[in-house]
Amino acid sequence: MAESVADLRADGHTDWREYGPLELPPILAHSLDAIVEHGYHGTSVRDLARRVGVTVPALYYHYQNKQAILVELLMGSLTTVLGRCRSAVAEVGDDPVERFSALVECVVLFMTHRAPLAFLDTEIRSLEPDNRARYIELRDELESLLRDAVRDGAEVGVFTTPVPVDASRAVLAMCQAVAQWYRPDGPLGAQEIAERYVTIALAAVGHRP
Repeated sequence: MAESVADLRADGHTDWREYGPLELPPILAHSLDAIVEHGYHGTSVRDLARRVGVTVPALYYHYQNKQAILVELLMGSLTTVLGRCRSAVAEVGDDPVERFSALVECVVLFMTHRAPLAFLDTEIRSLEPDNRARYIELRDELESLLRDAVRDGAEVGVFTTPVPVDASRAVLAMCQAVAQWYRPDGPLGAQEIAERYVTIALAAVGHRP
């Protein structure tokens, strides 16, 4: 299997807020485009090989099958956003409001700057059982970062939501949905959207300054 590049590594960033152009190996780049356009099941290995400009056996030399390509993209995407979220939490420290705000900002920035990759989360249904279990385990860690921040804030009274677990889950789903509608040529930039979502998310957990 091809070595993961910086865009698919948890430690591939120097600043969790900064993003360059998305750079993937040709097979992954063309596979991402095809799956976003036609869905996983609507994309054939032959179509992927044609897009990359190689033979089907050459494609299989790098990846065992189409499922392996999907796993590389999905796990790489989740690993990347989780790595950035860990960096965000480490930067702001223990304050629950700062942690929560940084996490929301971090997730939304990923959803905007890496929208095609983030959009692939809808293809979790296409993962085989073992791969799906691995993906969900990693996604649970991301959810726990938000959940812990909301719980800690509720305990000290800066968040007033009576349902911190449900509130954190709802906030994460709201942030992830950005990838479905965001367009780089839209009226708001990625940072502006992230800041607005922090405001919305703080209201959702009943933030009391």
